Amino acid sequence: MKRLSILGSTGSIGRQTMEIVRRYPEEFSVVALAANASVELLEEQVREFRPRAVCVYDRDAARDLRERLRELAGTTVTEGMEGLLEIAAYDEADMTVVSVVGMIGIRPTIAAIKAGKTVALANKETLVTAGHIIIPLLRKHGVSLYPIDSEHSAIFQSLQTLSGDRDSFFEGHPSVKRILLTASGGPFRGRSREEMAGVTVEQTLCHPNWLMGRKITVDSATMANKGLEMMEARWLFGLRPDQIQVVIHPQSVLHSAVEFNDGAVIGQMGTPDMRLPIEYAVCYPQRKERIADALDLFAIGKLEFLEPDFENFPALALARDVLERDAAYGQMTGTTLPVVYNAANEFAVARFLKGECGFLDIPAMIRRAVEGHRVLAAPSLEQILESERQTYELLKNI
Repeated sequence: MKRLSILGSTGSIGRQTMEIVRRYPEEFSVVALAANASVELLEEQVREFRPRAVCVYDRDAARDLRERLRELAGTTVTEGMEGLLEIAAYDEADMTVVSVVGMIGIRPTIAAIKAGKTVALANKETLVTAGHIIIPLLRKHGVSLYPIDSEHSAIFQSLQTLSGDRDSFFEGHPSVKRILLTASGGPFRGRSREEMAGVTVEQTLCHPNWLMGRKITVDSATMANKGLEMMEARWLFGLRPDQIQVVIHPQSVLHSAVEFNDGAVIGQMGTPDMRLPIEYAVCYPQRKERIADALDLFAIGKLEFLEPDFENFPALALARDVLERDAAYGQMTGTTLPVVYNAANEFAVARFLKGECGFLDIPAMIRRAVEGHRVLAAPSLEQILESERQTYELLKNI
């Protein structure tokens, strides 16, 4: 039986991971959970799965959960970053699922790796901002990491056709020419900047294909999400920027593909359902019975592939520029540029969701932060977190 520790259990990925545990109760158990502040849902999860340890990041919410669970013996409730790190490295867990949102996921991922836990990663910010720390750490401790993002999972699945060590994709592979990173284009595909100037939060959250959390749905609409995935793919698959091609694919059926030197293209297709990449990550190397709806190509009829619109989606163009500038310092070096891009995007999206800025202000804030940043190469974890803080301070004062 595989024992799971799930960080972000009340979020979209966390809840769908629970579905898989329910589906295979003889193969999985939940030994530890962590969430931010959704006490009612977390209480339901604790009562259903009976984990031995739980962390609520918000301290007031942690006190509330302790009161709710006071008659439940055998479950310890911790709080804050210390509690989150404890859940990430929990002794009884075999695998840690990291599905928290934002750069808060870096330290728990490091803790899980150092504790020798297999990592199923749904937190792209960890590799975007600290890939130069995470990848060497995985090698040092001999730990496997499996991507949950649908696009990166598709690339990982496509690379299984190669022989050799199953985790050698971190190093790149001489047979790989490039990857084709697909994107739906979001709810505003085909619109000009003028047409997007007054879009509302509600319109932005209406993704045509995927059911996701609010933040990542906004990122999909601005195309910042695809920019972050480009940066993540660099570290996951040992790629140069020129080996990462974004392809707009409105149907979201081909989740991404790998082009090999001989011209062959191998990709992974399926219905747009996050349970498929989650199941592949937590069950790897096994494939289970179908959890998502069957893919009906006759019903779909046709698949479209379009070039990305860098002019009207400047967040994607900025991400490409950051990736190229970052890689110029060395393939395994890394800089604070992706940190600033990511932090500025997080800040701007939070403002937008609160109705405090417009949709087009999101890429404008990212540009302002990136252009005003003094780059640090090979930053330490402390420098990464300080760059995040400085970015927030800069944007707060504008």
